[in-house]
Amino acid sequence: MPEIRIANAPCSWGSLEFEGLQGQAIPYGQMLDELKETGYLGTELGDWGYMPTNAEQLHAELSGRGLVMLGAFVPVALKDADAHQAGITESLKIARLLADVAEKGGYEQLPFLALADDNGTDAIRTANAGRTSDEMSLTDKQWKVFAHGAEDVAQAVKSQTGLRTVFHHHCAGFVERPDEVARLLEMTDPNLLGLVFDTGHYMYGSGRNDPKVVLESLDLFAERIWYMHFKDCHPGVADSARDEGWDYFEAVRRGVFCELGQGCVDFPAVIDWLKRQDYDGWAVVEQDVLPGMGSPKESARRNRKYLRAKGV
Repeated sequence: MPEIRIANAPCSWGSLEFEGLQGQAIPYGQMLDELKETGYLGTELGDWGYMPTNAEQLHAELSGRGLVMLGAFVPVALKDADAHQAGITESLKIARLLADVAEKGGYEQLPFLALADDNGTDAIRTANAGRTSDEMSLTDKQWKVFAHGAEDVAQAVKSQTGLRTVFHHHCAGFVERPDEVARLLEMTDPNLLGLVFDTGHYMYGSGRNDPKVVLESLDLFAERIWYMHFKDCHPGVADSARDEGWDYFEAVRRGVFCELGQGCVDFPAVIDWLKRQDYDGWAVVEQDVLPGMGSPKESARRNRKYLRAKGV
């Protein structure tokens, strides 16, 4: 019977995949203990080196807590053709670790490689996250390079490890707005590249606080959604970020990605949609915080309690 299983990720404990933020988060052992204690069944890898990169050790850390590894976020500067080969090499390194852990754990569902743009590195997109204009988008030529690079990564990962690749649309990158997500999917092979639908990034990236934005897009992208991230978006903070001109990191620092149920994502409707789709897989709770922000364990506990009240 199809089942929505709930996990969490290191980013909810302040481990974010951005230059200058690595190594400042809560230690991975504490993070995994707290993730398990607050009611989650799985995790993602986080930034390379945050958790053990030896498959035997990583498997032991997870299985000893009754957790599974679901995937890893891999940023690649896809609009730059010269970065593609390095991106493939990095993706394969991470995918091989995921595949080895899955084999040791006898997983029925393999982890995903969550491919993303090299978010937070383009000054204009970072400064205007949540309110980008067409003038800030890729050119037609850059789109072709970007899409080709994404397919090349996905093909290499699939052929060499058996893992599937999902693209992670993400604020402060070049695939943030709904039209940008749609264009990338139109330009890539639906059998090769899926989508990890992140409710919070999608809402903030749309430039609107309308729950219908997410729900309509779930229908639009239904065949490409292989994996889910449950993230909320605080409408007041999002509006302030747009009005005051905050960059992406300032918006995160101010709490744009709030606890579930406190923002404008209609999670009961999202959950209902997933059930009607017979979605059989994972939804990963992500409440992105910068290192040292908030009380991750208590937020994780409240987020899990919220979802249980909604039937998952």
